[in-house]
Amino acid sequence: MGGAAFAPPHPVLDGTAAEFLTWLVVERGRSATTIEAYRRDLRRYLEWLGEVGLTPDTVGADDLARYVGVLRERGLAPATVARATVVARSLQRFLVAEGRREDDPASRVEPPSVPAGLPKALSVEQVERLLSAVVDDGPVGLRDRALLELLYGTGVRISEAVGLSLADVDLEGRLARVFGKGAKERIVPLGRHAARALERWLDDGRPALAPPRWRRRDDEAALFLNQRGGRLTRQGGWLVLSGHARRAGLGDVVSPHVLRHSCATHMLDGGADIRAVQEMLGHASISTTQRYTKVATDRLWAVYASAHPRAGRQRRAGEDPSGEDRP
Repeated sequence: MGGAAFAPPHPVLDGTAAEFLTWLVVERGRSATTIEAYRRDLRRYLEWLGEVGLTPDTVGADDLARYVGVLRERGLAPATVARATVVARSLQRFLVAEGRREDDPASRVEPPSVPAGLPKALSVEQVERLLSAVVDDGPVGLRDRALLELLYGTGVRISEAVGLSLADVDLEGRLARVFGKGAKERIVPLGRHAARALERWLDDGRPALAPPRWRRRDDEAALFLNQRGGRLTRQGGWLVLSGHARRAGLGDVVSPHVLRHSCATHMLDGGADIRAVQEMLGHASISTTQRYTKVATDRLWAVYASAHPRAGRQRRAGEDPSGEDRP
């Protein structure tokens, strides 16, 4: 639990790329989700190199810049282009570190900037519509309700939710142990609705989906099961959410990331301390939490001015903080 899993590379990936992915897992501790995304980007990169008659050993800086241009021309999202560029650069640097190349053609190729943007948080009414879309009281419905309540109630990532095992949940203490990026462990509280939904799933739903004989030990330990009795996958969790979102008329605006964003935003709107939200979401830096939850600078100054004994007068909206109470 919490460790980085690694699957064999796609057949199109050569030995060098496979070694690179293994190095990312062993030396860098990258998660299975990150490795899967890198694998797709590597496959795209190597396929393009083959089309233009190049290899990672012969590609030059101008070629890499041309590759970035090709990705843009294909209409890929800016974030996808940026990640693909980072992967190509990382592979080339790996070759230098391994002594395969003396020069690094990626040193002069910067990833394109990604416009700052966050999904719009759902309103409380929209969340209620989503949760009310789960009307089935059978085993699958109980599982779906528990999963959605957990995602919204705790703000955990979908990969973290489906990665939970039975031993990670303490219903009596209403706490869950979550393993986030880099296998970092954190404890999140379970709200009353989430705890109740999980309790019903564990009592009445999960036993009905459990197979007579477990195929894998990991399946036996899993908190959430699919209809075949195996651990629910990240893709399976996405399908659960998207199905109920369509039934609620929210199919175009709901994703696991939107529920995570909504959880944090609603907590802050309710007066939660930003440090508590940072810890709950598992962010290493509070600046990430500020971006994620769109905490207004004016609000932060209002909290500071009302709470700190030497804050001075409260800053007016739009005022440059550098002019605040200068000596």
